[in-house]
Amino acid sequence: MSEKIKVGISIGDVNGIGMEVIIKTLAEPLMLNYCTPIVYGNTKIASYNRKNLGLNEFSFNVINEPEQANSKKPNLINCWEEDVKINFGEANEVGGKYAFISLERATNDLMEGKIDALVTAPINKHNIQSEQFNFPGHTEYLQERCGAADSLMFLVSDELRVGVVTGHIPVAQISERITVANILSKLRLMNQSLKQDFWIRKPRIAVLGLNPHAGDNGLIGIEEQLTIIPAIEIANTEGILASGPFLADGFLGNSTYKNFDAVLAMYHDQGLIPFKNTAFDLGVNFTAGLNKVRTSPDHGTGYGIAGKNMASPTSFREAMFTAIHVVKNRAELAELSQNPLKFSKFSRDRD
Repeated sequence: MSEKIKVGISIGDVNGIGMEVIIKTLAEPLMLNYCTPIVYGNTKIASYNRKNLGLNEFSFNVINEPEQANSKKPNLINCWEEDVKINFGEANEVGGKYAFISLERATNDLMEGKIDALVTAPINKHNIQSEQFNFPGHTEYLQERCGAADSLMFLVSDELRVGVVTGHIPVAQISERITVANILSKLRLMNQSLKQDFWIRKPRIAVLGLNPHAGDNGLIGIEEQLTIIPAIEIANTEGILASGPFLADGFLGNSTYKNFDAVLAMYHDQGLIPFKNTAFDLGVNFTAGLNKVRTSPDHGTGYGIAGKNMASPTSFREAMFTAIHVVKNRAELAELSQNPLKFSKFSRDRD
């Protein structure tokens, strides 16, 4: 890409650590070497957080539209004019209301191609609910906005990549959602993302079992035999290099995952607990399967430490770099596909 990538940033819950990790990330001058950041928020909210952090020399370039962004400065679009009272650590309607205003404006610009990627700071999935936002989280909202039939919650780090078949649903509903169709859909999305977003020519995917000991040949559960194994077999016929089902505890506990490019877990906590334990604060939540690029830090609103200048910006910084990386990979792959000879060499080189 000839121009620097424009990365839009939604600020999340104003009572959480969103603006803190955003400002700490953008206060690092090197970030401006890689992208043009555009924060969708409010000058007063930004100023309040900046003073609270003691970063008096940091400032935003205030603009009205992404086209006005200064590539040498952090930029901010005012999404509202009224005063908003910040109550750090408090989950209230104010936090949800303005989190959605920021997200909606940023998503609108993403859909119109005014920004190249979106990085979302954490929201409270309860207080953001309204007539305009009736989704379990960012992933489902962006899937609908992008018009995608399905999407994949894909947690990525240098050490481990984990996707989940079922996301933000009650544990009691997990088994009924573990179907051949659902597993196949996630495997296809993961395989495609590993190729186009991470440039892995022949991705190797490990599939975890649902039950303890992967069902132990039907003794502890039959989902493996009825749905997971058939889904893997169909995926193999499509050229997807999927293996399993593996015993979740042993597979992740003895580092077998290092032999694979990604892991497909059956449900949220099965995948996210070991991921967070392995990736620490370097993990990133990437929404695979969309025609737009969205990432987020692998943590929540951080109410317990909000306003105390204790939040680490590491995961948010990694989310920024991952978004930039994926945008560049997609752009270069699109360019290569227009040149058959060059693309053929690229394919051999990546094989």
